[in-house]
Amino acid sequence: MEDINKQIGLKFAEYPPGAKSALLGLRAIILEVAAKEVTGLSESLKWGQPSYAAKRGSPIRIDWSEKNPDQYRLYFICHTSLIATFKELYPDTFHYEGNRAIVFTIGQDIPNQALTHCLSLALNYHKLKHIPLLGG
Repeated sequence: MEDINKQIGLKFAEYPPGAKSALLGLRAIILEVAAKEVTGLSESLKWGQPSYAAKRGSPIRIDWSEKNPDQYRLYFICHTSLIATFKELYPDTFHYEGNRAIVFTIGQDIPNQALTHCLSLALNYHKLKHIPLLGG
């Protein structure tokens, strides 16, 4: 999975250098967590955004937009309890956008331990969704 397929590679090539570097870093963290947590992670474009899906998980998407050029986002399906759980577990660690995204500023230090935990919960969501706070 480390190699980027052509379609995904073209998408990353569209981003400006700072955003590209930040998003590739986020991608590396997602792949690292997935390698430890799940089998069969798929990487594709969904709604024009890099998307990562595991069989028993909830899809994760990442993106940058010209609308907010100093930010990039990690998106989750809004009708899951993922963001609500993250807000409960990490109320001051991340900046949240409603019930669908964690927002990062380009160049900021990523709280790796907290992010890794959140990604693990997302990648295993369907196994955990019946447990309070997703077992977190």
